[in-house]
Amino acid sequence: MRKSKAARFCTVIALAGLSLSGCMSASHDPQLAPASFVAMQEGPGEEYVIGPLDELTIHVWRNEELGAKIQVRPDGRITTPLVSDMPAVGKTPTMLAEDIRLQLSQYIADPIVTVIVNSFAGTYSQQVRIVGATEKPASIPYRANMTLLDAMIAVGGLSEFAAGNHAKLIRFDKESGTQKEYALRLGDLLKKGESKANVMLKPGDVIIIPESMF
Repeated sequence: MRKSKAARFCTVIALAGLSLSGCMSASHDPQLAPASFVAMQEGPGEEYVIGPLDELTIHVWRNEELGAKIQVRPDGRITTPLVSDMPAVGKTPTMLAEDIRLQLSQYIADPIVTVIVNSFAGTYSQQVRIVGATEKPASIPYRANMTLLDAMIAVGGLSEFAAGNHAKLIRFDKESGTQKEYALRLGDLLKKGESKANVMLKPGDVIIIPESMF
């Protein structure tokens, strides 16, 4: 039986490695927000939660001697001039700045405090974990506007025997209190440059990459 012109056209396009909606079924999960190939921000997201070993700069306006560049201790606390053993882990920079402000207000009038995260590891809830068939499985700090492509570059891409298009993303849904699973197309993203396979990540995401059975 002779193929129709439309069928022959789709065959040619598929062989050329291109993806057209009329010729190839897409496996992109509509529940995951798509991402463009843009650079992520250098710093953490706006709601970043401070974790152990994060490096902070604390600035007190017009009172430079009360500021400091410090590292959060493993016990989750910090010490600065006039502030001793204050819990920092689990707080956003804004929350910590307010707590320091309240403490300093006992000694100076109307202090204005700013907390900047210089180097961050984050709590597990602020990390993205990539496990399975990748060059170097790792937990990496979530950064603002982080995409699936950003995460895969950070771990060196797929291993030789990875089944990239069978990868899964596990995400905790705060509203329902349950974990949700989404299909990923890492093979299409990394080997074919399929932009629609690139999706936005969220803090706490876990990416699982199985090995191919063949």
